[in-house]
Amino acid sequence: MHINTRHLLCAMKIKECGTLSQAANQIHLTQSALTQGINKLESELGHAIFSRSHAGMRPTEVGELFLLRIERAFEHLHEFVSILFANDKAKRQTFLRAITSRQLTALIHIVELQSYTAAAQHLGLSQPTLHRTIKDLEQFCEQALLQRSPTGVEPTWRAKQLRRYASLFFAELQQGIDEMHEFNGQVNGSLRIGSLPLARSGLVPLAVLQLNDEFPEASISIVDGPYGEQFNSLLHGQLELIVGALRSPNPDTVQRQLFKDQLSIVVKANHPLATRQSITAAELQQLDWVAPAKSTPARHVFSQIFVSRGLAPPSHVIECSSLVAVRGILLNSERAALLPARQVEVEVRAGLLVVCPMTLPDTDREIGITMRKTWRPTQMQSRFLEIIAQLVM
Repeated sequence: MHINTRHLLCAMKIKECGTLSQAANQIHLTQSALTQGINKLESELGHAIFSRSHAGMRPTEVGELFLLRIERAFEHLHEFVSILFANDKAKRQTFLRAITSRQLTALIHIVELQSYTAAAQHLGLSQPTLHRTIKDLEQFCEQALLQRSPTGVEPTWRAKQLRRYASLFFAELQQGIDEMHEFNGQVNGSLRIGSLPLARSGLVPLAVLQLNDEFPEASISIVDGPYGEQFNSLLHGQLELIVGALRSPNPDTVQRQLFKDQLSIVVKANHPLATRQSITAAELQQLDWVAPAKSTPARHVFSQIFVSRGLAPPSHVIECSSLVAVRGILLNSERAALLPARQVEVEVRAGLLVVCPMTLPDTDREIGITMRKTWRPTQMQSRFLEIIAQLVM
């Protein structure tokens, strides 16, 4: 849905002023043009966002919900333009009044695809139209946003920055639309969950199944992939949250711990270590390992097992972050892996893998939820947070 950003600004101004005439004077439009814009916006949304009376115009209950989201959406664009034109209020206002959702959408796709051709095909536009759209946007920004490269186009740092704020703008706008539907009992919004290795094997699937039972019309996605990719998607509004091992705090995110998980030595069922009650540090060092990926909390824990005992971490490791691949390596070798017991419950029940009975102190990791600091969940999304917290109690 390409909602006219100027209509959204007009709606916010009417809410601020309380009357059509005052709003029209402040944004330099005729009352008839303003009325047409608001009527079109309400028609697109399928909801009346204002009640009309002789005293003026006031947001309806559902309109109040939506306009609060729109204010939050424009805060993201305000943040960008405050960086772009830090010392020029007039240019900031001009940018916000002139920018269109089509320009922002075009930039998002070109930055992601790094190709005018691919973006034009995805958006169903001709390349000349797309070029003109970006040129207009560059004029508003007073600088080039895209540069030619041997493989297509290369976005500038400012383009990448605007792409992030634009993505957050659209994410907030969609949240507002979803909340209007929730208000009328139609819970058909979306929840996009980034799931890290431990969470994806049991916790997140169970929570999603329960959420789907309660909200069968909701669109729920579980996204796999490296933490770096998921975190980038979270910051751009393409994920609502990430469930898994918590990392170092980031100023743009908040973390909520669910539980602490201890790592165990996992081997194939007939491995010599399968029934051992204890193991020396030297034996640990001599094992052939499948190690977690570097820069992950699990890899730090793995290294600390040896460092805390005055030993160098093993260098003869196979680095792997895929549980499927780790399982294949363990089943066909004498290697060992450091994994949470609950992550291999299915394989253990099937008699394929064994969690060694010896305990490894100081291998706790914090497992929890990472969210954007500015994220405000809808009713359905809040329910997911409640469900997942209940599952770990």
